[in-house]
Amino acid sequence: MTASKTSPSSIDALRLPEVRAFIGAIGSFTFASRALAVVIGFQIYQITHSALSLGWLGLIEAVPALSLVLFGGYIADHYDRRKILLFTRSASFLCALGLAALSFYAAKGSLIGLYSVIFLVGIARGFADPANAAFESQVVPRHLTINGSSWISSMWISASIIGPGAIGFVFEAWGAIGAYLLIAAFFFLSVVATITIAPKPLPLIERKEPLFKSIALGWTFVFSHQPLWGAMALDLFAVLFGGAIALLPIYATDILHVGARGLGLLNAATSIGALITTLIATRHPPIGRAGRNLFISVLGFGVSILIFAFSKNFWLSMSALFLSGAFDGISMVIRRSMTRLLTPNELRGRVSSVGFLFICSSNELGAFESGMVAAWIGTVPCVAAGGIITFLVVAITALLTPELRRLRFDTTTMAQTKTS
Repeated sequence: MTASKTSPSSIDALRLPEVRAFIGAIGSFTFASRALAVVIGFQIYQITHSALSLGWLGLIEAVPALSLVLFGGYIADHYDRRKILLFTRSASFLCALGLAALSFYAAKGSLIGLYSVIFLVGIARGFADPANAAFESQVVPRHLTINGSSWISSMWISASIIGPGAIGFVFEAWGAIGAYLLIAAFFFLSVVATITIAPKPLPLIERKEPLFKSIALGWTFVFSHQPLWGAMALDLFAVLFGGAIALLPIYATDILHVGARGLGLLNAATSIGALITTLIATRHPPIGRAGRNLFISVLGFGVSILIFAFSKNFWLSMSALFLSGAFDGISMVIRRSMTRLLTPNELRGRVSSVGFLFICSSNELGAFESGMVAAWIGTVPCVAAGGIITFLVVAITALLTPELRRLRFDTTTMAQTKTS
């Protein structure tokens, strides 16, 4: 009887009200953010019919996010993380209303105005991402790290499916204005869910260093732990060159001819694959042999992108994106869990900011790189080259990071295990 009471369950983390509220906030915010990416990309491509304009969209969001994320990590370790999230999520809500207003007063929206609001979204992201990762460690108990991370990832991915999938239909029915108003409503829900979580005390900082020295501590910690910088670099270069999401408006419009609805479904396919693997991870966490599984998942991601590049059939393209998401879901759970388990609490904001700097570089700068290269050599060759480069990234990273290759955790105690 005792064993049955203490045996772990796949819903242990969900028994805690604050974890449920945190997951709800993540879900609402992700729904809005991912839907926003679909609408703004499709709207700008409608205005310009240019791959390069999609590249500029990624760069415009990346510049403030990359510039501020390290400072955002410092802020997350020295100020109330809950208040930071409330402020930045409220700012995102106002930005969505601003995009709706721009679309109302100009038939297709002012291009400069749209870019300007996305720049503001990037500023909010520079502070929100490190604070969110650090706040998670205060809401989810350590012994529920893997279970909590899997559920959080599952909610993130579920919202990433529903948001893009639904917003394409909303866009076609009610246009950009209706889409942006729905997005604003979900940003508002994320604020409400965050309010329901009680304030958390900041981790004790025994000695306050000067600003830049304090920020540097996060970099020093990451680069003194090979598994951390290896995993971040692997994700950075794989997504930087292998990502195809920024070019999906071109595939939906000019290659597959499926319009806004098809664009939403293509975005959702990636997330459906990731959702399935993260749900499986709640019962079968992939961190037992974390390093090996990480490399296999990124290699599978590259294969999927290569298939997608040459596909001219909508369902084959959906299947390829589904597989890319499934492999990325494994990678996501491993990276989120190992960062949490290998980082002390007082450094989590700054280490998370380093991680998000890598993520922003791979996603937004990857979008700019994709737009530039697609404008130069064409969309299909650009995506295909990215898939091939991903194979090279896996091989080089595996060669340079033997500690990451051998990284293992005990799935019961969450302790790192040594290999001979």
